[in-house]
Amino acid sequence: MGGANHVSLFAVPQNASSIPAATPAAPAGKARAGAAAAASPARKALEKLGLTRDIDLALHLPLRYEDETRITAIASARTGEVAQIEAVVTASEVQLHPRRMLKVMVDDGSATCELTFFSFYPSHRKALAVGERLRIRGEVKGGFWGRQMLHPAFRKAGGDLPSALTPVYPTTAQLPQAYLRRAIATALARVQLPETVPHALAPPLPGWGSAGAGGWTLRDALIFLHHPTPDVALATLQDHSHPAWQRLKAEELLAQQLAQLTARRARERLQAPQLRAAAGDGALGAQLRALLPFALTGAQERVVREIAADLADHRPMHRLLQGDVGSGKTIVAALAACVCIDAGWQCALMAPTEILAEQHFAKLVDWLAPLLAARGQCVAWLAGGQKKKERSAMLELVASGAAALVVGTHAVIQEQVQFARLGLAVIDEQHRFGVAQRLQLRKKLDHQGREPHLLMMSATPIPRTLAMSYYADLDVSTIDELPPGRTPVVTKLIADSRRDEVVQRIALQLAAGRQVYWVCPLIEESEALDLTNATATHAELSEALPGVAVGLLHSRMPAAEKKAVMDAFKAGQMGVLVSTTVIEVGVDVPNASLMVIEHAERFGLSQLHQLRGRVGRGSAASACVLLYSVGDNGRLGESARERLKAMLETADGFEIARRDLEIRGPGEFLGARQSGDALLRFADLAQDGALLTWARESAPRMLDTHPQLAQAHLQRWLGGRADFLKA
Repeated sequence: MGGANHVSLFAVPQNASSIPAATPAAPAGKARAGAAAAASPARKALEKLGLTRDIDLALHLPLRYEDETRITAIASARTGEVAQIEAVVTASEVQLHPRRMLKVMVDDGSATCELTFFSFYPSHRKALAVGERLRIRGEVKGGFWGRQMLHPAFRKAGGDLPSALTPVYPTTAQLPQAYLRRAIATALARVQLPETVPHALAPPLPGWGSAGAGGWTLRDALIFLHHPTPDVALATLQDHSHPAWQRLKAEELLAQQLAQLTARRARERLQAPQLRAAAGDGALGAQLRALLPFALTGAQERVVREIAADLADHRPMHRLLQGDVGSGKTIVAALAACVCIDAGWQCALMAPTEILAEQHFAKLVDWLAPLLAARGQCVAWLAGGQKKKERSAMLELVASGAAALVVGTHAVIQEQVQFARLGLAVIDEQHRFGVAQRLQLRKKLDHQGREPHLLMMSATPIPRTLAMSYYADLDVSTIDELPPGRTPVVTKLIADSRRDEVVQRIALQLAAGRQVYWVCPLIEESEALDLTNATATHAELSEALPGVAVGLLHSRMPAAEKKAVMDAFKAGQMGVLVSTTVIEVGVDVPNASLMVIEHAERFGLSQLHQLRGRVGRGSAASACVLLYSVGDNGRLGESARERLKAMLETADGFEIARRDLEIRGPGEFLGARQSGDALLRFADLAQDGALLTWARESAPRMLDTHPQLAQAHLQRWLGGRADFLKA
């Protein structure tokens, strides 16, 4: 600590243009900085952070700031505050007890301060020699012998104080702050930042694009945010409410909307097969409806019509079907598959886990296999755990076209899977698939170059602001009505200390002929999280419930074993199923009336809602018990408390989704759509609704009237990341 490594903390630019390039100027668009000896590993670290262009560096904004613009007298420094002092070393010695350390005493004329270093080198001792005048920065601590600092930053005194706050940037190993600061300052001085937003489309911010009247150009905003003046209210920087932040957020939201709209228009120029439903009683959809023991709800009928209209178009469908747990999305997907098959094409349905895929497979086989068999066709199954002989047979059925419907996991999109004529791809729980996987499915073109229609399903309703931003390139169909006869689920919040009462409740349910889920968050003990594991819980319940068959299900079990356990539970041969979250979606056992979620405070809100949806599927009164544990301080964390409160207050999936967005932000809703390249780094959907509305309205006008500016704006903000939207 100290020495050369600490000089950098004080090498703060007065303004961006005052920093010379550390290496000869690079070609436009490429950032070069730092000494040649350090260039290679540091440059790799820059690339790891995605900082490959001047604009990338200019948009790499500080996490926080340090104030090195003033000197504080030691006598005036308050305990607990970070202060910068300027003082002379009056004593410096290495002490060996109770451990080896360097003790340095400094005096600025107002008082003394003791500096302590547990890690130091000979160069530090030389720099901290008696008589040296230093500029020192660190947290002031009070002690029996007076003021102290532990491992402060220091350098030789002299030179003007910085006029701006010192930025502290997000970084990685092998990329020191000093190097990153120089690289960013060099890039910021060099980068070209012409205005890309036409004045006629300016957002509702005062003085947009002007340096006067409280307005900010993009360059003004970036220079200020990298090196704010000391008089700025730090709270406005931290909560992104400062006008400079507003300028950046508006531009970012516009770039995102332009990317979404560009992707949508590009897709509309592509060709897909026109799939029209057959008419009359002989149509596959009509035959399926005649077999169903229930009638579709009004919402299901509306969504079926929306999808059928898309399938009949020559443009590829790109539709998200969303609906709450148990709203009946699978039958809608089955009817869409019927339209596709009737038109002479194949349909693929892909689910993220084998258990969920098997649930779909079982339902679809039950519904469609007899109808397809009469036509000489079948339903094929593809999964990673298949034996080679079975898999080869399935691949032949797919390639020949005999398999009109193909159901499976990500195995459906592997290279060796060749469809004869893929017309429709259905992806369930689409947010759990990676971007590359979804793109791979779309590349299963037919021999004429037409790509399949794409229907994505989600049981996690998308809040409106999220749909307006990250899903603006999709058409969205919503099943906002539950089928009649669904039993409301009572939700109870119970402390883990009352675990015995919960086990007694289970015994009563079993005595009434019902079945029970018990969900655990981990498979085995974790040093980081002291949670009871599924195996231990299985043993505990087996002992507490003699004569009851208690099953165990977790993700590490072989596929055949998982299937056997689920089949036994569905058949009623098992009273209790202890499981990890592999039963989160898709599992349908009407006789299960009680769901116990252990360590509920560790689960996400959407996940809790999905798990609760596994019960209440029959006629019996059903309950969900959220079993929670408090921390060492005897209290739940704030976000955990908010999640559990939401579960108690509402069973509406749309309200759950809205609250989840408030608590966690958009990340979990998006899944791998961003794939490490989140398209929104600065804007906050919960706070920036007005700017999002402006961006959404302005994007089509800008693309239509200023296409070159739109392209320049996209390139500045997203570079190649807009490709992720194609998925």
